[in-house]
Amino acid sequence: MALVRASRYFLPTWKEDPAEAELPSHKLMLRAGMIRKLAAGIYTYLPLARRVLHRIEGIIREEMDAIGGMEITMPMIHPAELWAETGRLQDFGPILGRFRDRAGREMVLGPTHEEVITDIARREIRSWRQLPLVFYQIQTKFRDEPRPRGGLIRAREFTMKDGYSFHESKEDLDRFYREIYQAYLNIFHRCGLPVVVVEADPGLMGGSESHEFMLPNPYGEDSFIQCENGDYAANLEGAVSLKDEDPPEPLLPVEEVATPGCYTIEAVANFLGVPTRKTAKAVFYRTPKELVFVVIRGDLEVNEAKLARALGTGEIWPATEEEIAACGAVPGYASPIGIRRNGVKVVVDDSIPKARNLVAGANREGFHLRNVNFPRDFQADIVADVAMAREGDRCPRCGGRLRIQRAIELGHIFKLGTKYSEAMGATFLDREGKPRPLIMGCYGIGVGRLLAAVIEAHHDEEGIIWPAHLAPFQVVVSVLNPDHDELLRLGEDLARALDEAGFEVLLDDRDQSAGEKFHDAKLWGIPVLLVVGPRAAKQNQVELERRADGAKFAVSAEPKAVVEKVRELLERARA
Repeated sequence: MALVRASRYFLPTWKEDPAEAELPSHKLMLRAGMIRKLAAGIYTYLPLARRVLHRIEGIIREEMDAIGGMEITMPMIHPAELWAETGRLQDFGPILGRFRDRAGREMVLGPTHEEVITDIARREIRSWRQLPLVFYQIQTKFRDEPRPRGGLIRAREFTMKDGYSFHESKEDLDRFYREIYQAYLNIFHRCGLPVVVVEADPGLMGGSESHEFMLPNPYGEDSFIQCENGDYAANLEGAVSLKDEDPPEPLLPVEEVATPGCYTIEAVANFLGVPTRKTAKAVFYRTPKELVFVVIRGDLEVNEAKLARALGTGEIWPATEEEIAACGAVPGYASPIGIRRNGVKVVVDDSIPKARNLVAGANREGFHLRNVNFPRDFQADIVADVAMAREGDRCPRCGGRLRIQRAIELGHIFKLGTKYSEAMGATFLDREGKPRPLIMGCYGIGVGRLLAAVIEAHHDEEGIIWPAHLAPFQVVVSVLNPDHDELLRLGEDLARALDEAGFEVLLDDRDQSAGEKFHDAKLWGIPVLLVVGPRAAKQNQVELERRADGAKFAVSAEPKAVVEKVRELLERARA
C-alpha cells in the first residue's frame, strides 16, 4: 500500500479548546481535526473520524450478522402519508423534518424507519415460513432537535444503526430480544465502554418492553436511577419508586381556609404549617386533543414521559393561564373540585389515593381547601404513576435507596409487538392459515454518538487515547527532521515495514517542530508513536512511546526489531 503521509493528509488540528464546546469529546474531535461544524447539530466527518467510524461500523456489522441480521439501506426521505398511517406524523411534532416535493407531495426526513420497514414487510411477507426475519442498516437520520449540544452527542443529523425484526409469536420475539441484548453488550464491550443496562420507557416508539444502554458520564444529558443494591436500574423518564405513605387517619370534612398570596406549594405549606407531602399539587398540560389536569402529591414532580404514555400521546406541553381559566380553574389556586370536566382529562397520580386529608386549591383567589380526599371529593379519568422518581426514594424491587446518575444513552432496544403492523396492515398467514399481524422489535445505536462516547471514556488532558483496534492509525512514525534525507528514508523504510506487517501507519513527514509533532500525536490518540530522530539514529536506534501511559522504549532501528516491539505494545494494549 502507498504510505499515508501526514504532509499530504488532511489533518487540520487546533491548539486551543474551541469556545463552543463543553464536552471533552466535542473539544477533542474539533481540535484533532475529526469533525467540523456546518450548522447547529450538523457536522462533517473528516478523514480521521471516518477511519474510526469504519472500525466501529465493522464491529456492529459483525455482531448483527452473527445473530442473523441482514444489512439493507432504506431511503432517508419518506412519503408523509406513510407516517400518517401510524399517527406519528403528528405525534413526532416539530422534531420531524418536513417538506414538499415539486409535485406538492408532503415528505419527511426520516428520524427512524419503523414505517418504511413495515411497508416492506406488508408487501413481501406472506407466511410464517418466512419468519423470523432481521434487518438492519447504518444510515443518516435527521431530527430537528430544539437544543443540539455536545457535538455528536446530541446532533440533528446523525448516523444510526437501526435494526428491525419480524416474528410469528411473542415467544420468538422474546428469544430474539435476548440475543440482541447480548449482541449490544458485545458491541459496547468491544468498543471499550462499561455500559449500564437500564429499563426504559418506550416513548414514541411504543411497545411492551425496552432497555437502554447507558454510559455513566458527568456531562451526559440523560439520567438513570439505580438501586444501591444493584437489583434495579431504569432511565429517569421511566423509573418507578416506592412512594412513602402516611399512617392511616380518618377522613375529615372539607374546610375552606384563607391563604392570601400563596401561589406555590411551598408557600401554602409554610403558611398552613403542613409538610408539602400533605398537599395536592395541580399541574396543567395540553395535548393536541385536550387539556390535561394532573393532580399529584405536593412533594412530587410530574414525569412528562410517564404522563404522555398514560395519555397515549407523543406530544404534551404546559397549558397557558388562559387555557387553565377556561376550565373554571384559578391559576395558583386550582383544584380538581368544581372544574368544568368537558374537554378536560383529569389524571391522578397514584400517590393521591394513598394520601389523606390533603390541602388543595379552592378555585378561588386567596383560598385553599383542607381535608381533600380522593375519590370522595373528586374523580379521575386516569389513575397512574406519573411521578418522577427521586434520589433517595426506595427501590421497587428491594426497598433499598435509589441513586441518580448522569449518562449518555448509546443504544435502545424495543419490543414493539403489533403497534406498527396493525396500524399498517402488515399481516402473515399463521400455521393454521389465519391472517395475523406481524410481531416486531426494533433496535438502535447512535453510531456517531458511539464514536464520541469512546473518546469520553478514553482521553486525558493531552488528547484522545484510542483503544488499539479502533484507532484511525495504530502507529504514527514521526520523522523529526524530514529535510534530512537519511532520517526521512529511515522513517519511510520503517513505515513500509510496519505496513507490510499488517499495521496501519501514518508517516508524519511534516516540516514542523518536534514539539508540534509530539503534541499532535498525543492529540490524535494513536496507540504507538515511533520517533525517528537524529540523536538516536546515530546509535542505530529509534524510540517508541505508548500513548496509553507514556512509557518509552529505545529499540534497534532494524525493521524486524521495530515490528516485533510494535506488535508487543499493541497486543498489551488490547489485553
